Amino acid sequence: MTSRVQRVAILGATGSVGSQALQVIDRYPDRFQLLGLVCGRRPAPRPAEVIIAAGEPDFDVRLEALVTDPRCDIVLVAIPGAVSLKPTLAALTAGKTVAIASKEVLVMAGRAVIAAVKRPDQLRPVDSEHSALWQCLWGESPASVSRLLLTASGGPFWSRPELELEQVTVAEALKHPRWSMGPKVTVDSATLMNKGLELIEAHHLFQVSLARIDVVIHPQSVVHSLVEFVDGSLKAQLGNPDMRLPIGLALAYPERLPGVVEPTRLDSLESLEFQALDSERFPAVELCREAADRARGYPAVLNASNEEAVAAFLDGRIGFPGILAAVESALAAWPGGGEDLAAVLAADTFARNHFRERLVKVST
Repeated sequence: MTSRVQRVAILGATGSVGSQALQVIDRYPDRFQLLGLVCGRRPAPRPAEVIIAAGEPDFDVRLEALVTDPRCDIVLVAIPGAVSLKPTLAALTAGKTVAIASKEVLVMAGRAVIAAVKRPDQLRPVDSEHSALWQCLWGESPASVSRLLLTASGGPFWSRPELELEQVTVAEALKHPRWSMGPKVTVDSATLMNKGLELIEAHHLFQVSLARIDVVIHPQSVVHSLVEFVDGSLKAQLGNPDMRLPIGLALAYPERLPGVVEPTRLDSLESLEFQALDSERFPAVELCREAADRARGYPAVLNASNEEAVAAFLDGRIGFPGILAAVESALAAWPGGGEDLAAVLAADTFARNHFRERLVKVST
């Protein structure tokens, strides 16, 4: 049992994960106390000792001060995009527990992030899929693990094979069938890029080879992921789609918070379907696997070009198929680089510049 109240800093307090994390913290005041909030365009949702808004002149300095503050116990990283990398590394280096919800951190610089981890429970996954894998692996020997299986809802277009993806509108891409998420993550779900990014995350988080991580389509989003063992058995984590459960687990580990979500009633579940991934129609997962296998900055290029392309799609500057086309173009143009932080950031900058230059050429 935790002997004292844990003080939490939330990076990305106005997003979906940040908002639900505040609900968990408020519900368990004997366990958690809010120390600081980092917000984007929207104002802070509530008072806190430290509030930092994006765009402040000293934003980076104040952000690092917050995540390394001696009063801070847990840093919840839920800022989308590459901006979350530096504060994550600073928090880990300072010995803070990091609950990680931002995919980009491990995708861009997984090796550097894992190298900064000082103890086994210091880096805790918040994504529902990685939380599920984490739970399934508790108490298991690494040698007994055969494969990790990430489940995917399939997004809004999986069940519509007749739909021409060239005709997809922004409104259609933002209609996720199961989860309520921010626009960037929702579009990534529509391309299935989110599953490719999650594959890279799982590779680093659990130190399992890329070849032993697969994606399976599960439209009901009740089974959040599975682990296959060498004896042929499968272990799965099930639950109604509710991000408060993985958030609560990441904050309270190794304990479980009583009543953090309603129990899943088996008699109310739909039939559970599982389908193979159609990599030809949705090639993003294999694109991510290849980038991660090449390393040398390719994952950072993939991540940055996808961020730029999704933003352009949401703004109406490119069509839906243009997202993956832009990522493929950036990967083809990247000559390869190093693995340290400076090299990763250089790859990130290269990809963004490449996308913008390519967009100008296409539009002129």
